[in-house]
Amino acid sequence: MKPPTFDIERSLSNSYRNIVGVDEAGRGPLAGPVVAAAVRYRNHSFEIPDSEREAFRYIRDSKTLSEKLREGAFARILEYFDVATGVVDAEIIDRVNILQATFLAMREAVGKLFGDGVGDDTLVLVDGNQEIPSVRFSQQTVVKGDAISFSIAAASIVAKVKRDRILSAIDRDYPHFGFSRHKGYGTVAHMEAIRRYGILPIHRRSFAPVGRAMGTFAKKKES
Repeated sequence: MKPPTFDIERSLSNSYRNIVGVDEAGRGPLAGPVVAAAVRYRNHSFEIPDSEREAFRYIRDSKTLSEKLREGAFARILEYFDVATGVVDAEIIDRVNILQATFLAMREAVGKLFGDGVGDDTLVLVDGNQEIPSVRFSQQTVVKGDAISFSIAAASIVAKVKRDRILSAIDRDYPHFGFSRHKGYGTVAHMEAIRRYGILPIHRRSFAPVGRAMGTFAKKKES
């Protein structure tokens, strides 16, 4: 698999001083928050010195990395990138839908990275084909950006690691649900736990499998 590069960032660096990669983790799970990350490489020339090339070896689409490799890449990202995250919980996901919640998390992440300092010299590279609505910075969407752009790949790793850590912390409160293993996705074990124990505040009630399981659990209690 061809690794990401800084080619996109470098081609835009004459027009924008700040080029930021944005990606998310957790749109599909049945439980837990959606997390977005915004990252900016500190070297504005987007060159990678030879001494740093090994550090970038595992900065790529987070889905292609094991948990151990993601954690290692995350630590190196913190050395070379400015990083911020946005977290939107299940209650808001149910209220506004998962797409809008993802946009909220992305806006939060970029806002934390820059505060009030986002200006005309800032461009945000957004993974996928949809720009973040209601923001005042320039954007460029990049389909499969986490496989193409180092900035987006780094954001994908940060978002995934941050979300996995949240779910692992939740697992300590609800060990019988196994969140540290499935991270809220709709695995067989997760669905069985819902049927046995019911739903938790972190479950996304608007997601169809959770709604169906809620009905099954309610009938089970009545019988």
